[in-house]
Amino acid sequence: MSSTREALVGAAARLLDEGGVEAVTLRDVGRLVGVSHNAPYKHFAGKETLLAAIAVGELRGLHELTAESIRREPSPRAALRTVLHDYIAWAQRYPERFKLVFKPWTVDSAELAEAATLTQTAFVELVASAQEDGALPSGDSERLASLLRSLAHGAADLALAGHLADGGKGNASPGHLVDDLLGYLRVAARSAA
Repeated sequence: MSSTREALVGAAARLLDEGGVEAVTLRDVGRLVGVSHNAPYKHFAGKETLLAAIAVGELRGLHELTAESIRREPSPRAALRTVLHDYIAWAQRYPERFKLVFKPWTVDSAELAEAATLTQTAFVELVASAQEDGALPSGDSERLASLLRSLAHGAADLALAGHLADGGKGNASPGHLVDDLLGYLRVAARSAA
């Protein structure tokens, strides 16, 4: 990725963080980077392709967090817990990026599809490792990964909307719900053994 393209994506991400998708315009991105108002069009066909580039970066970042957790943690179970907690922390720190990554896409981006597949594959492989290690029940790893991701995603979304909080609505944080589900699944795995 060229340094100008990287700078444009970085500026767009800042605008996104500050004001949502509506705040991102190629003209403002160019202005922030200090290039002409037409320069962003040399790198992006339009706003949607620029937004897709932000999403690609976020998905790659999530993949890197997964890889780092697998290297750092002593077991697949611990790595899975860390990955899910990191996912929630990312969603809460960057709510607009979180919404962007999972919005319906109208642009055809091979780079976006590749980043999504890479991230999904790594997560499913981690779930499969946790199953092999006895921390999760056996069965379809992809489906179980979807259950885990859905809980983390939904809990993060509910917390962002003010409908879930430790000591408040739902009487739990998203992280507590992740830990609860992992605990229930571990009991199910032991019972099945």
